[in-house]
Amino acid sequence: MELSQVRRIIFAAGNGISRAPMAAGILSDLLGEEYPIEILARGLVVAFPEPLNQKTEAVLAGKGISMEGFSSKELKNEEITDKTLIFTMDQKQRKQILAHFDSANEENVYVLSYYVGEVLETMDPYGGPLATYGLCYETLRNSLTKFVDRLKQEKEEKNCE
Repeated sequence: MELSQVRRIIFAAGNGISRAPMAAGILSDLLGEEYPIEILARGLVVAFPEPLNQKTEAVLAGKGISMEGFSSKELKNEEITDKTLIFTMDQKQRKQILAHFDSANEENVYVLSYYVGEVLETMDPYGGPLATYGLCYETLRNSLTKFVDRLKQEKEEKNCE
């Protein structure tokens, strides 16, 4: 799928209260108002809505990113359209989505780090100290900066045609 066609990006991970919303907050911050893309965070196993993990919230707030009013939601098949791109944090989550969602396929579900050319998956900071969440933030920001660069490059190439 060409990035210019994407209208929704969903970050999906675990219970949806740490890495997925962290990634969504970072991408929203990086993109600003420049691109008309809906950015969502979803969990793969959400028994009931939960607020943002406190350490995730602290790290994001320290970087000036607010996720006020955030509540975890489980990924739903109807959220996945032909203009949706889904990023997971690891291969296991990607396989889980591909196996359980009819609308998911090899063209719209990716491990974020692999998509941007990195070799390691995004670590799960859950239960670790605040510094581990900070490291997760830096890793995600690096990956998402590469993604935004790719998005901008594709936009420039389209404008030159």
